[in-house]
Amino acid sequence: METSAHAITAPSAIYEIDGRRFEIGSRGFADAIAEAHASHQRPRCMCLVDGVEMYVARLAGSDRGYIVKRMPDTGSHHAPDCPSYEPPAELSGLGQVLGSAITEDPATGETTLRLDFPLARMPGRSTMPPAGGESDSVSSSGTKLSLRGLLHYLWDQAELTRWHPAFAGKRTWATVRRHLLQAAEHKLTRGDALRARLYMPEPFSIDERDAINARRLAHWQHAVATPGKAQHLMLLIGEVKEIVPARYGFKAIVKHMPDQAFSIDEQLYRRLGRRFEPELALWGASDDIHMVMIATFGVSSAGVPAIHALCLMPVTRQWLPVEDGFEKQLLDRLVGENRAFVKGLHYNLGRDNGIASAVLTDCEGSAPMLFIVPAGLNEATPGRTTGDPGPAVWMWRRTGEPIPPFPQRCTQSPRPTGLGHARRPPQPAHAERP
Repeated sequence: METSAHAITAPSAIYEIDGRRFEIGSRGFADAIAEAHASHQRPRCMCLVDGVEMYVARLAGSDRGYIVKRMPDTGSHHAPDCPSYEPPAELSGLGQVLGSAITEDPATGETTLRLDFPLARMPGRSTMPPAGGESDSVSSSGTKLSLRGLLHYLWDQAELTRWHPAFAGKRTWATVRRHLLQAAEHKLTRGDALRARLYMPEPFSIDERDAINARRLAHWQHAVATPGKAQHLMLLIGEVKEIVPARYGFKAIVKHMPDQAFSIDEQLYRRLGRRFEPELALWGASDDIHMVMIATFGVSSAGVPAIHALCLMPVTRQWLPVEDGFEKQLLDRLVGENRAFVKGLHYNLGRDNGIASAVLTDCEGSAPMLFIVPAGLNEATPGRTTGDPGPAVWMWRRTGEPIPPFPQRCTQSPRPTGLGHARRPPQPAHAERP
C-alpha cells in the first residue's frame, strides 16, 4: 500500500559548525553561520557519516543575512536524499557548461554566467538568430549559455527540478516565481546583476492591479528605447497563455498580465511554429501542461514591449520540465507512485544527446538513473562509460512496451537528523536549499 503524500516529509539538512549540529532555522543557526562566515569556517553537511564540506556566503542587500551553499561541483557527493544532492553534472547538460559558461566563486558567493545571446540592441539592427537548424535560443556551445540553457540553469538552481511526495499540491506560480527570483540573486552576466534584468509577472490581483502595474513599469524603465542609443534588453520568464495574430503583427499573452501583451514580429512568429513544433503539440494535446517562455524584450518609446528572441519549455502540473509526451508519461508515473527524484535537463545539448530523464533519490545507498531509449537504439547502458560500473541504470525502450517497474524505494526510516527531535514540516514549495 502506498504511503499518502501528506504523510511523507522531505529530508532536512543538518550542518556541523564548530563541533555543533544545527538544523536549518533551529535556535542558534543564524548566529552560527554568521560566525562561520566571519572566521572563514567551512560547515559540513552531515547527510553522510564524514560530512560534506559547504561554505557560507553573505547575501548583500538581503535581510536573510547569510546562506549555506554547496561547494562548486560537489552536489553528487551528498547522500541522494539530502536537499543539497545533485546528480553528477555529466549525466545532464550541466556538465557541458559548468566551469566555462557557469563559474562560481565560493569566496564571494557570486556566479558569473556567459550568455550566447545579446542583452542590448542597436537601433535598426535585428537580433533574430540565423535561420536554419536549431535556433541559437536553444542550442549553443559549452562556453556560453543559450536562452534555454539559462532557463534550465535557473530552474535547477531554484530546485524546481527536484520532486518529493511532500511537495504535492504546494507549487503555484507565486512559489515558482519566488524561487526563480531567489535563484537569480548573486548571478552576474557581462558585469551586471542578472536579477536586475529579469522580469517575472506577479500573481494577478484585481485589488493590487494598479500597484502591480506601477512596479512593472518602474522595472522596465531601463529597457525603454532612446533614439540614437543602444537599447538595453530585459529577460522575461512567464507562463504563456497564447501566441496569436494581433490587429497588427503578432502578440504573446502571458498569464498574470491580462492588460499587457508583448509584440512579436512576423519572422519570429513563423520560425516559432517550426522550431518549437514538438513543444507546441504537447501543449495543445495536454490540458495539464504549462508552457513556460523565456525571452529577451525591449520597450519601445511608445511603451510597447517587443520580444526579440524566445525559447519555450513545457512543464507538468508540478512545474517539472518535460521534453515530450514520453517524458510526461514517465514523470506522471513517478509522481503518481509517490517517488522522489531529480529531473534531468539538456541545457545547451541537442535532443539527440541522451541524458538521464530523471534520477531517483529515494533508493537506499544509490541514485538510479532513468533513461528513455528511442526506438531503434540498441545501446545497452546509455550514459555509462566503458569499464565504469557507475550508478544503477533503468531503461524504458520506446518500442510500445509498457513502462517497466521502477527500482524499489528505500523502506527504512528517514535519515536521522542527529538532533534528538522530530523533523519540521517541509517548506510550502519544496525542500529549499538553505
